Parts: sequence; structure tokens; C-alpha cells
Amino acid sequence: MSKNKILVVDDSPFMLKSITVVLEKEGYDFCTASDGEEALRKVAEEKPRLIFLDAVMPNKDGYEVCRQIKTEPALKDIRVIMATGRGEPEDLEKATTAGADGYMLKPYTPAKILEKVRDVLGESR
Repeated sequence: MSKNKILVVDDSPFMLKSITVVLEKEGYDFCTASDGEEALRKVAEEKPRLIFLDAVMPNKDGYEVCRQIKTEPALKDIRVIMATGRGEPEDLEKATTAGADGYMLKPYTPAKILEKVRDVLGESR
């Protein structure tokens, strides 16, 4: 597992760019994927420490991706932050049930992204 590599997964090119710009400015190594299937391939190839994962995507949604990662013994220690534009209680419940380590509601500020990443990775400021 890469020490600080973060996999950012979102089907929106705008969201991918907005998150990766923040991570790059802070010196994080990152890679991206635009759907659930690509995310699973990147996890196998890149071995990230953290996945910033959109919940609603084509092909395979973020909840299923998270579930698959957390049930695979070789991958279960990868931290996952689920992100969604919906703020319904059942969305948080689905993320928790899937095994997510953190949850964020879109839209988010650069400061909130960094705060959540540091929190989930156990990094101090």
C-alpha cells in the first residue's frame, strides 16, 4: 500500500479536478477513476492508502465498490471516504454498512476535503 497515495473516484470531471487540485497543493500522491469498475482496477494496480469515493456512479456505485474493498482481506485496510450530493439518513447508513471510514456531503470546500482526509488517515495538521 502506497504511504500517502489517494485514489479519487467520481464520474464528474469537474469534481475529480476540484479534489485533485487540493490534494496536489498539499503534496499528496493521487490517481483517479471515473466509475466503479475502473476504481477496482486502480485499487489493484495502485494500492492506495485512501479512496475518496463518489457514492453514485454508472456501472458500479460507490457503495458496492466500498463493500468489495472492505470484504477483500488484502484490501480491507484501505481507508474509504464516501462522498454524496444527497444528505439523506439512509445514504449515511448505506455508507456505514458498506464499511466506509468517513462520509462527506457535496459540495465541499478545499478545507473540508483536507480536514476529512487528514482525519481518516490519522494525520495531524
